[in-house]
Amino acid sequence: MTPEPPKFRPLERFWPYAELSEQPSDEELASLDPDLHEALFGTTGRPFSITLVFPALDHPEFARALDLARGAAEFRDTGTGESHRYRVRFHSADAARLRDVFQVVGTAHVTEVLVDDRPVPYARELWLPLVWFLLPR
Repeated sequence: MTPEPPKFRPLERFWPYAELSEQPSDEELASLDPDLHEALFGTTGRPFSITLVFPALDHPEFARALDLARGAAEFRDTGTGESHRYRVRFHSADAARLRDVFQVVGTAHVTEVLVDDRPVPYARELWLPLVWFLLPR
């Protein structure tokens, strides 16, 4: 024992962990894998959607496409630097907006097309042309 009193009083908790909220935020829930979300919360009545995931592109029409994408059902940008991506979800009522955005960002081979948040075979070649049938003539 030292004759001097301590200079600070230690905290009563044992581990110095950050205090996190007990409930996940809306952003954390939105970024969950669809299968995990279904296992945790059950099936949801979400409508059919097609999601485009793409980086910033060097295209003359990219700014206009990004403005159109911001008006979609869901728009998020994630990551930084080389891993920065835009994630845009379109419902079937937004077929025209999806087509306009895809005409710009679909030219890049790094653009992903997800059907109901899942990568499926022939998403570009089959699913997108099927959505184009929803466009009014």
